[in-house]
Amino acid sequence: MKTGKVFHVSAKYNRQKKQMKTLLLVRHAKSDWPVDVQDFDRPLTDLGMINAPKMAHLLKEKSIDIDTFISSPAKRALHTCELFSEVYQKSYSTDASLYNPRERHFENLIFGLDHSINSVALFSHNNGISNFANSLTDEIVNLPTCGVVGYQIDCDNWSDFATAQKTFLYFYSPKNFSK
Repeated sequence: MKTGKVFHVSAKYNRQKKQMKTLLLVRHAKSDWPVDVQDFDRPLTDLGMINAPKMAHLLKEKSIDIDTFISSPAKRALHTCELFSEVYQKSYSTDASLYNPRERHFENLIFGLDHSINSVALFSHNNGISNFANSLTDEIVNLPTCGVVGYQIDCDNWSDFATAQKTFLYFYSPKNFSK
């Protein structure tokens, strides 16, 4: 009878496979510029109110799961987020750092996400949201109103976001809809 050698698997190979995270960046839907209304309070146009749920349905049809929705508190971004959350039947929260954001505002919010969240959609504004998207990978995007870009983040914890490998997954625009 032959006996084989016994090999011990090192701890690094015995660990569970790393969980990938998904980050979606969503620019608010088309908004209006009424006279005597502050930028923060600008509402969505009729087209914006049509495109936001259409975009959310498109994502659902493509089996894109979203665990958490976080929005700028500005009226146009918040209303866009509300319309998405209705389609997904999930709650949402706001974060003031997503209004007039810089890249570091997105990063700081992401670093603080609970590790149990596997996918998050952040609703914000240009130029900040497009600048942040373009800082993640070599894929250049200029998010139109109601545009969505998705990334796979190779980390177990959002706190590791800065050093994690980021992969462009998709970009969708209201122009994806047939007339």
